[in-house]
Amino acid sequence: MSSPPSAARTQRLEPATVSARSGGVPSPGIRTLLLCLLLTIAVLVCYNPVVHNGFLNYDDDQYITNNAHVRAGLTGATVKWAFTAYDKANWHPLTWLSHALDFELFGLNPAGHHYGNVLLHAVNAVLLFLLLQSATGFRWRSLMVAALFALHPINVESVAWAAERKNVLSTTLFLLALYAYDWYARQPGVRRYAAVALLFALGLLAKPQVITFPLLLLLWDYWPLRRIGAPSLGAPEAQGSMPRMSVGWLVLEKIPLLLLSAASAVVTMKAQQAGGAIQAFSQYNLPLRLETALIAYVRYLGKAIWPAKLVALYPHPVTLYPAWHVGGAALLLLVITVLALPARDRRYLAVGWFWFLGSLVPMIGLVQVGAQAMADRYAYIPFIGLFLMLTWGLADWAGRTQFEAQRIPSGWIAVPAVVCLLVLGTLTYRQVGYWHDIPSFWQRTLALTKNNYIAHDTLGDFLASQGRTEEAAEQFRAALAIRPDDLPANLNLGTYEHGRGHLAAAIDRYQVVALHAGDLGLRATAYGNLGSAYRQMGESMKAKQCYEAALQLTPEHPMAMAMIGLGLIAQKQGDFPEAVRQYSHAMAVQPTDVGYLLLARALEQAGRLDEAQAISERVARLSPNLAEARREAESLVSGK
Repeated sequence: MSSPPSAARTQRLEPATVSARSGGVPSPGIRTLLLCLLLTIAVLVCYNPVVHNGFLNYDDDQYITNNAHVRAGLTGATVKWAFTAYDKANWHPLTWLSHALDFELFGLNPAGHHYGNVLLHAVNAVLLFLLLQSATGFRWRSLMVAALFALHPINVESVAWAAERKNVLSTTLFLLALYAYDWYARQPGVRRYAAVALLFALGLLAKPQVITFPLLLLLWDYWPLRRIGAPSLGAPEAQGSMPRMSVGWLVLEKIPLLLLSAASAVVTMKAQQAGGAIQAFSQYNLPLRLETALIAYVRYLGKAIWPAKLVALYPHPVTLYPAWHVGGAALLLLVITVLALPARDRRYLAVGWFWFLGSLVPMIGLVQVGAQAMADRYAYIPFIGLFLMLTWGLADWAGRTQFEAQRIPSGWIAVPAVVCLLVLGTLTYRQVGYWHDIPSFWQRTLALTKNNYIAHDTLGDFLASQGRTEEAAEQFRAALAIRPDDLPANLNLGTYEHGRGHLAAAIDRYQVVALHAGDLGLRATAYGNLGSAYRQMGESMKAKQCYEAALQLTPEHPMAMAMIGLGLIAQKQGDFPEAVRQYSHAMAVQPTDVGYLLLARALEQAGRLDEAQAISERVARLSPNLAEARREAESLVSGK
């Protein structure tokens, strides 16, 4: 039950009353400012280790370090690309532009990129506090929710992962849109509604995870704004004289926002289909996805209460769960729903619960994108609902007990709250350290998960890039022992065999990927590697077909390797103009000293001696290792 009217009014008016009676006590505005500073300092302290972290080979390379568009900075071409490309099977132009701005400011210094995420997270915590205080009238409860959001270690993935800028940025815009809606609801008007729509649209341009915003607004109407139904007498959130509306009008009011959500959904599906993100994981059938979604909801609840064994990737199962797992999860969710629904005098229970359930729907895996069963980053917005339920529920329980029996001094409530936040802050500080470097990051992931073939793949990629090919091959074999049809492991083991001259074994691996990969980039790489293997075996016709297939799969991002391969075939056949053309195209895409040496040789054979000499002299002047480049070029021309 809610507090009696007199108690509620006292709680609502207490800050102003105290300030008036004692001139030494800060005014409510100053007190709010100090609490905002406290939240910010808490975030900066707990996330301080992030400045020592590097980039990871887990999207950081494709989003930042190896992304030519981002590394170009904020140019007109980058802006055009950001709004027209479906890179990484996503369409989030504001996120791309924020990464480009970071590169403009910090280059490849990871500390700047990471700290941008930390500052946005601090902004989000402050916005959440101000939003809840404005909407409910409760300062300390609002602060507690914001502090839980700021310090809970499940949010480390969204903050400490440079490539996850889209999560913290879209949430900033989401909270600003929610704040604007609170402003609009108090005095509805076209100008205020336009501000809500604009901020929501910007949030969608950062990441479509905020697509459920219009539906969450209906929950916000129910509580704390109480635009639906009669207000509860004396409830602080009811004191703002919010205009009441019918349910039908409130739904109609959201239609423009729902249209924005629908447009975002269509574009997102197009981006994911264009990038092969959905087809690549089509092996997860509908019954398995439904079961995984139910289990994931319960696992998220567990991590909210006991945030242990947090890792970057929780592998998706490939077989159905035991029936008792699924039944138990469904029963638990049903029981909580039934308990939350009748509590009309505690509307926050229903709002918090359905906020959690509803905002997770786009990421729960009903449409599977990626190989994860769940992810910590998906909890960033949904857990706000759970924090609301927990904070308001405990505060109301303590308030009723104190009012009825005078048994719980207010200080006794603050002590466990502070202890809880200190524990969470400590766990967050430690969790940030796990994102320090690539090998420790993946080794910890493997230690805390089972059958994580993707972690084996990605650790193997790193080891191969360091020249530790035997160790890398062990990781790829471990991945295939878990998933024989694991395409990246097949591709990488093919490269391993290729490097040792085992061309037939390499071709077998490449063909598995070329025939079955849904990711167009992965398939193009497999065809390019097949072309190289066939060329080395002297099968020029098959090699040419594979190179051409690779180029057709990714016309917007042509593979320099495939064009060099076609140039080598043309050069061997005596078609020097065609060789020059292919080498020139390759150097426009990915300039290398080896490629320019091949171009110079083809120009010389085509009789264009002056051009050949100019390029040779330029390579001799700029190449960091001319002798090695010449040996590699000679090896390619000889067919090795």
